[in-house]
Amino acid sequence: MALDLKSAALALHRFGVGPRRGGIAAIASDPRGALLAELDRPDIAQIAGGDLKTSAQALRALFEFRSAKRARQIVAKREAEQHQPAMEMAGPPAPSTPKPEQPNVARDIYRGEASARIDAALGADIGFAERLVWFWSNHFCVSANKIVSMAGAYEREAIRPHILGSFADLLLAAESHPAMLFYLDNAASVGPDSIAGINRSRGLNENLAREILELHTLGVRSGYTQDDVTNFAKALTGWTMAGAGNPDHGGEFMFVPRMHEPGAQTVLGTSYPQPGQEQGRAILMELAHHPATARHIASKLARHFVADDAPPALVERLTKTFRDTGGNLKEIARVLVTSPESWDAPRGKLKSPAEWIVASLRAVDTREPRIERVLQAHNLLGQPLWRPPAPKGFSDESSAWLDGLTSRLDIANTFASQIGDLLDPPALVDEVLGPLASTDTRQSVARAESRSQAFALLLMSPEFQRR
Repeated sequence: MALDLKSAALALHRFGVGPRRGGIAAIASDPRGALLAELDRPDIAQIAGGDLKTSAQALRALFEFRSAKRARQIVAKREAEQHQPAMEMAGPPAPSTPKPEQPNVARDIYRGEASARIDAALGADIGFAERLVWFWSNHFCVSANKIVSMAGAYEREAIRPHILGSFADLLLAAESHPAMLFYLDNAASVGPDSIAGINRSRGLNENLAREILELHTLGVRSGYTQDDVTNFAKALTGWTMAGAGNPDHGGEFMFVPRMHEPGAQTVLGTSYPQPGQEQGRAILMELAHHPATARHIASKLARHFVADDAPPALVERLTKTFRDTGGNLKEIARVLVTSPESWDAPRGKLKSPAEWIVASLRAVDTREPRIERVLQAHNLLGQPLWRPPAPKGFSDESSAWLDGLTSRLDIANTFASQIGDLLDPPALVDEVLGPLASTDTRQSVARAESRSQAFALLLMSPEFQRR
């Protein structure tokens, strides 16, 4: 069988997380088949738990840590106040010695989850499933700035198990996860005419309902009204989580009937009389199968993987597959990689910072990077891990990342200075770009003054930057 090295390289850059040494040759006999085979591997997107906590365990651990820290601070303040007169008589204190890094449960949870995510990408053969995880995690984003203990576990629990299942299951898992309920304020939303609303005069919060309609399902300008948002928000009242101080169930999803707005709710012209929690679930299922949702998701997938101006024929094909299969995400992914438009589109789309960082590490088979440096690179390039600027997530268009190219150069130079002398850059061009490498790029790498400079030029080449 003839080898198709160009399609193999394209597959790894456009649909995967970048080539490792030997990666292009490994799939060159059937690049499309290799992508499809990855989708058939059992639990391909899962991360083994290991030492990672569940989202609920992480929330409780952070609560206990902060509670104990506050208690120590209060005791220390009391003791200082009691000894203040004696200290004044004794004169100024002796110079203090530098203190070691203090325990920080929030930092440790975040770093542990980040390491697991980066390790999964570095260890992947192709990384198509990982890219799907990243896509859906950004589509249904939460922010570690608001709930640091749950951000990573949310991706493991709500996103990874469902990226090749049904969109309806993914939608329900994401919207009912305590991290999402907290991030978009639904955990404190109370129906105005519910028992809790009447007794405590607490109000309705529409954030989750609005973002589900605008961002997660139908999309903007899809025909829903403010009344639809309000009524949907009422249907979602009572979807909350147990308080972090609950030692056994803190951080777990719970439905509280006394917070739920009573009565039927009408959304998009359909009345939903279901009682309690089932009312919100019924609306979500209807949204999951709505024609506008099919087109919204199809457009985003095509834009993410192929081009900012997604080929219309590809969007139509993905939309039809979504509708015909009831939102079967595995079938939609299959159509994505078997459609000719996915391969024919020019490589003009700039990789996001996260994609470029991982691709750079994979280029030299880095398996255990220092997670602090990886996270710092994400921050410097404007895509801090699990910290999107808004519920819309990070932008999926090249223009959003153009201003960061100078910072990419700085990072590339630093990375190259650390390992570049150990590499053979001209050979590495074939390993990570193969036939995609232009004559200009090959000549620039070959004429570099040092191996380190050559490696940095490779990482900054248009062919490596784009997918």
